[in-house]
Amino acid sequence: MTTISDVQEAVSQVAGSVGRQVVGISGRRSAGSGVVIAKGRVLTNAHNLSGEEVTVTFPDGRTAVAKPLGVDTDGDVAVLEVDTNGAPAIDWGKDAPSVGAPVFALANPGGRGLRVTFGLVSGTERTFRGPRGRKIGESIEHTAPLLPGSSGGPIVDESGRLLGINTHRLGEGFYLAIPADEALKQRIDTLARGESPKQVRLGIAILPPHIAKRLRRSVGLPEAEGVLVRGVEDDSPGARAGLVQGDLITAVGGQAIGGVDDLMSALQSASGDIELKILRGTEERTVKVSF
Repeated sequence: MTTISDVQEAVSQVAGSVGRQVVGISGRRSAGSGVVIAKGRVLTNAHNLSGEEVTVTFPDGRTAVAKPLGVDTDGDVAVLEVDTNGAPAIDWGKDAPSVGAPVFALANPGGRGLRVTFGLVSGTERTFRGPRGRKIGESIEHTAPLLPGSSGGPIVDESGRLLGINTHRLGEGFYLAIPADEALKQRIDTLARGESPKQVRLGIAILPPHIAKRLRRSVGLPEAEGVLVRGVEDDSPGARAGLVQGDLITAVGGQAIGGVDDLMSALQSASGDIELKILRGTEERTVKVSF
């Protein structure tokens, strides 16, 4: 593509070849996009779901109620079961795009109609945090403009082959997409079988170590490595274990906690009850959490 007319033609071709596969997603408190990946299966972002049922709007205006088959909240992807009524599945790309590669972003924000934009890959192997704060790596950064409600829609190459799933707006005209690689294929296969990753959560709000150290210094407490509890949900596993605001979590299941990612990793590998070491002021305690 070397001229504006080339770009115009490419956008038109992509809209025609991929547009039938891009759907709108809407729930009680959410709106997004998705893409048909197989007969009766739609892929979208986990953060687009707000209940046990969502409405899928197809490009021809038809709507259908979809049921989540599998949801990976930390990875921010979900597979829906819905009557795709003959809509074709999108073709997968074979090679990961490199910096400078042209990409086309497609969306149907909340079912309000197809949008297609053009941009370039501006970076690869980028990292961002998913809906629950867990790191998502290897993402594709690009410059194809997106409206609110576009997350869950695909980015494709000039031939309409899937390169990634849009999921995060960086601001300043940059966007991130989960790459359509073998790892995503495997996750989709697992989710399509109804196998969602276990969601182990304490039900607490936390502050990172650098803030925890500053706050402890401000009240005359010695510095220590860990994450600080800034709030506890009522009747959550953390509340039932006796965690309170101000506790500093220093270890989970014998694994030292140096930051938020350490905490996420330790919880993800937990099974059944797990012991937390905390500092409450200067007093070291051990609490047992049951999930």
